[in-house]
Amino acid sequence: MELGKIIGTVVATRKDRSLEGLKLLLLQPLDEHLNPLGEPLVSVDTVRAGRGSIVLWVRSREASIALPQPQSPVDAAVVGIVDSVNLAKQVGS
Repeated sequence: MELGKIIGTVVATRKDRSLEGLKLLLLQPLDEHLNPLGEPLVSVDTVRAGRGSIVLWVRSREASIALPQPQSPVDAAVVGIVDSVNLAKQVGS
């Protein structure tokens, strides 16, 4: 699982039948300090996340497993909403 932030929604008037009824979100991947990491991508929402939410997301095969039809053609899926992130202090810091 990876961290991300929902920065928008995606509207598709036509999409694969297995994605009908599912919300598409624009997700910005984040590092452990919640800084942007790489380019935004489209993800499928499985947890009712909204704009500004910090989320957990998965990619590749794990993304399709999170959906009602596990053979859906998706690259990323939001699977959790983050309440907080606490980093452990490193020894010697």
